[in-house]
Amino acid sequence: VARRLSLRKHPECHSMTGGKAIEHLAQTGNWQQHTFRLPMQQYRNCDFSFSGLQTLVNKTITQKEKEEGIHEGEILSCVNSIAAAVQHAVAVHIVQRTYRAMLFCIKNGLLASTNATLVVSGGVASNQYIRNSLQTLADANDFALLCPPPRLCTDNGVMIAWNGIERLRAGLGVLRCTDGIRYEPK
Repeated sequence: VARRLSLRKHPECHSMTGGKAIEHLAQTGNWQQHTFRLPMQQYRNCDFSFSGLQTLVNKTITQKEKEEGIHEGEILSCVNSIAAAVQHAVAVHIVQRTYRAMLFCIKNGLLASTNATLVVSGGVASNQYIRNSLQTLADANDFALLCPPPRLCTDNGVMIAWNGIERLRAGLGVLRCTDGIRYEPK
């Protein structure tokens, strides 16, 4: 979404990561100005998916560009409110799906009857709006919430790459010869 909104060109966000830029702009936006249908509402499971939300956001951005008479890559006047609406929709989706997972674990006796803990990490845990939403969920269900400090909540891609480096150094699970392996890049 940050890339589609061209937030690298925004004067307040040029040096921020996409997620940080969305969070920054959302603070002064009105999430109610743009409401996005939440993904996967028809599925009664604990899965997450953001592809449908991304499609809706892209359509909204394209529509707003036409309304404002600007080209893709220029900054929309309502960028703060779109950022706020996206952040809100993502937070609600995460909270709903996490709540389902919590109920599933409780119902099936997968958690201790006391001291249940919700652990959130990765890039999503650096967003204070999402973190606060999950804290509210945890509090309402007598769970503790544990999150690393935001500076340690890096993108999962970085964590996966680091794991690969460590495995390579240790010689664990490393394929030395790729002959006969077929792959198709996206």
